[in-house]
Amino acid sequence: MNRREFLSAGAVGLGLSAKALAEQVADQKPKRVGIIGPGWYGKSDLFRLIQVSPVEVVSMCDVDKQMLSQAAEMVAARQASKKTPRLYGDYREMLKEKDLDICIVDTPDHWHALPMIAAVQAGADVWVQKPISVDVVEGQSMLAAARKYGRVVQVGTQRRSTPHLMEARDQIIRDGKLGKVGLVEIYSYGGGGGGQDPPETEPPANLDYEMWTGPAPMRPFIRGKHPRGWRSYMEYGNGTLGDMGIHMFDMTRWFLDLGWPKRISSSGGILVKTGRKANITDTQTVIFDYDALKVVWQHRYWGGPAPDPKYPWGATLYGDKGTLKASVFSYDFTPVGQGQAIHKDVTYELDKYPEDNTEPQLEKHCAPAIRGHMRDFLGAIATRGKPVADIEQGHISTACCILGNVAQQLGRTLAWDVDAGRVAGDDEANRLLRRPYRQPWVHPEPGRV
Repeated sequence: MNRREFLSAGAVGLGLSAKALAEQVADQKPKRVGIIGPGWYGKSDLFRLIQVSPVEVVSMCDVDKQMLSQAAEMVAARQASKKTPRLYGDYREMLKEKDLDICIVDTPDHWHALPMIAAVQAGADVWVQKPISVDVVEGQSMLAAARKYGRVVQVGTQRRSTPHLMEARDQIIRDGKLGKVGLVEIYSYGGGGGGQDPPETEPPANLDYEMWTGPAPMRPFIRGKHPRGWRSYMEYGNGTLGDMGIHMFDMTRWFLDLGWPKRISSSGGILVKTGRKANITDTQTVIFDYDALKVVWQHRYWGGPAPDPKYPWGATLYGDKGTLKASVFSYDFTPVGQGQAIHKDVTYELDKYPEDNTEPQLEKHCAPAIRGHMRDFLGAIATRGKPVADIEQGHISTACCILGNVAQQLGRTLAWDVDAGRVAGDDEANRLLRRPYRQPWVHPEPGRV
């Protein structure tokens, strides 16, 4: 995408004229970008940014030296300057330079809060992956830091920028084709791995496992935990609800303009895949109660296929005039009674971005959504406005998933007090809103960022 195309696309997304947006950014030099965590999705996000804007990637940080050097070679080949970025093993050293316009945080989940807060303190606008935090107080602190330092923060819940889902929201939901929606089912079926646990072993020489663990509890290294297997352990994330569920819950909130639910309840556990080191639930049902609307999450990592094999991970919105099924791959609208069904598939854009065809591990169906999300982020930076997945929206979606896990742990319904930022009348639940940090790392607090 050239500069003129970027300006036009950003202007449309922000409701500005191309001329107005051009005037705001015409004299700007390419944004200086740093990334913390250029692994699987870190590279996916970074390379989409390079595709839509003439940025200069100047700094990269990772605790895995091998992963870092490989990513740096790919960046040097991709960016216009062909320069190799500076490389760091500690994000604090990278951010000391205070020379970044944009910082991308694509670490494992337990490492989102501290680097994001440090990046806004260093003057950067931030892209941070979902879920934004592993506990609620982390998220509150991240929101407070973004507002205190006046930084734009976009969360990687890119369903809000997925072309066919934007169409579904505008032409199906907002156009009134569903009528009154009383129930939304969100779900993920299948996956979860199988077989025997990989053995405990010494960390590979290229990995600084002490730094990788950071504020999380120190556990023996298990082959397969790094780089992507960490999602199977609650020490580093929020389970399937916080990994897959947050996407569909956030999409639902965006579809229907929902804020915080009144109550959250949950049941489930490790019901089938027992005796494993992995400690995330293999089965879970969560009810996000909005009084006249119920949003129900369910995941199952065992048994047969999804009830609808076309939608193993998605959302079904039930209205009195019709039903909408939506996923990263498509949407299907079915009217009640007479009327026309509507189907739409994902847009790939492979003809426009042929490099997507050969990029290792890229989820090609997500690439257009990430590009759109990056354009929205850049547009918000230009206007100093809020992006479509502003940190506050990311905090709400993340915190609700965390509360779902807390509700299951305690075996009772939680009522959320929005104004107090606490669970109403439940001291035990409120103690679980902040995870213990391993020394010497210090847990962030909203009033001390």
